[in-house]
Amino acid sequence: MDQLNLSESEWRQRLTPEQYHVLREAGTERAFAGHYNDNKADGIYRCAGCGNALFDSDDKFDSGSGWPSFTQPLTAEAVTDHKDTSHGMTRIETRCARCDGHLGHVFPDGPPPTGLRYCMNSIALDFRARSAGNGAD
Repeated sequence: MDQLNLSESEWRQRLTPEQYHVLREAGTERAFAGHYNDNKADGIYRCAGCGNALFDSDDKFDSGSGWPSFTQPLTAEAVTDHKDTSHGMTRIETRCARCDGHLGHVFPDGPPPTGLRYCMNSIALDFRARSAGNGAD
């Protein structure tokens, strides 16, 4: 996978201010405010910063947390995990493997088969419905 490395100025041109805050500054959108929290459509969730395919709707579940949650990434190479000790907590941050954009966090309290909950910010995602020939696959 080719890495996408842009300057701060290029990222600011490419993203909305809200997307920039989450993807480039590790911000968090308010719970239940994101447009993909209740999305039940069939498709692929991609990085809003670079288009990297991240999560399949088949792995999405309602965690009750207020953020879109997934049991696993689309592939092991789609995301990277990093220790996050901000805000007085120790968590595992999830970033896009292609552009290093902050997506959210992964927690060990998800359902089977993985027991994981990838808790993502809607604004960091771009959903593409799965249909013949649209490239969501």
